[in-house]
Amino acid sequence: MIYIMRIRLLTYNIHKAIGVDGSFRPDRIIAILKRYNADITLLQEVDRGAPRSDHLDLASMIATALDYEFRAVGMNHYMKKGKYGNATLTRFPIGRQRNIDLTCSWRKRRGAQHTTIEIPHRGGAVSLDIFNVHLGLSAMERREQVRRILESTDMRRLSKADACIVAGDTNDWRGVLKRQRFADAGFSCATNRRPGSRWSIKTFPSYAPTGGLDKIFYRGPIHPVHVRRSRLKLAQLASDHLPVIADFSV
Repeated sequence: MIYIMRIRLLTYNIHKAIGVDGSFRPDRIIAILKRYNADITLLQEVDRGAPRSDHLDLASMIATALDYEFRAVGMNHYMKKGKYGNATLTRFPIGRQRNIDLTCSWRKRRGAQHTTIEIPHRGGAVSLDIFNVHLGLSAMERREQVRRILESTDMRRLSKADACIVAGDTNDWRGVLKRQRFADAGFSCATNRRPGSRWSIKTFPSYAPTGGLDKIFYRGPIHPVHVRRSRLKLAQLASDHLPVIADFSV
């Protein structure tokens, strides 16, 4: 296998830019993201038009502040005023995008945002398919949601030889999704604390992390080189989750 480039991916549940101090401060989220300067940024709990976030379009605001030329937004949960969901911000063109409904019966609406990122290389482009997810709170709900992702037409059209990442806030406290779902589909977990471990890097709650909820699964011709959580003091305050930063060779 020949690795031809290095990319940085970041996943972050920004909690509507409302910090653990209860303050709505998108400037803190922007400062953290600017520090890591990821090529591809996956955000969850991104508001649009909600009173609690000054009726702002957070995805647009953050993308503009950080000079992300391309973005895709999937709004999943609709409130009386405003909505929120997942946003994928990237410095590379997006060739395809679709929001996959993961809502289970009466539970809160959830989604997986699929984007095909076209990474320019030597006059052409290398495709990287990314599924930006925010899974449910119950184990049964999460298992069903991962099944839907893996059996979706979006995933079925990909072979195991295609570069693919599934990442975001999985709410998987016990670290069971890898062995129960992703391993059989050929995915490895980049956010394991060490090879073979079921436990992921701890990211929640941000001020005193005890759970590895924010995970990155990958397969195909990509390889994690360096994966870590943010240790910025600002990140302990800006959201209830810590961002995860992963450098990949592709």
